Amino acid sequence: MPETVTGRALKYKDNINTDIISPPAYMELKIGEAARYAMSPIDTEFAGICREGDIFVAEQNLGSGSSRETAPLTLKALGIHVIIAKSYARIFYRNCINLGILALECRETDKISYFDELEVDYQNGTIFNKTKQETYACSRLPSHIMELIDCGGLVEYLRRKLNA
Repeated sequence: MPETVTGRALKYKDNINTDIISPPAYMELKIGEAARYAMSPIDTEFAGICREGDIFVAEQNLGSGSSRETAPLTLKALGIHVIIAKSYARIFYRNCINLGILALECRETDKISYFDELEVDYQNGTIFNKTKQETYACSRLPSHIMELIDCGGLVEYLRRKLNA
């Protein structure tokens, strides 16, 4: 992963649960097909607007509800590799890491708006909002977690370790 990641913010409020991110009615579909319905309970345009490199931003309690991996998988299928929230449900957070999605905490996500252009320097723990010319502090992940993300997730990380 490059030292900084730049992308448009797709911004949502509190309590975006896994049933909103990945509606259960589409769980039987392949992930690529199910991704077309991501966020549809609150934003029917999301999958059509979402593009490679966008950054998913939320406020409190992101990913509560079911512990299934389909929620972060559908976001990843739509090209989201960075998620920023004030707080996460524990299992959703870990699923993001295990799938190679950079999940950061930032106490100031309420200052970010839909389509703001963000530059995330995850190594130094800063987010620069290019649209508003503001800088916010974010969490920094330990090197062993960044190793998982750089490999694309836990499965690829283990595959590389076993083949080394």
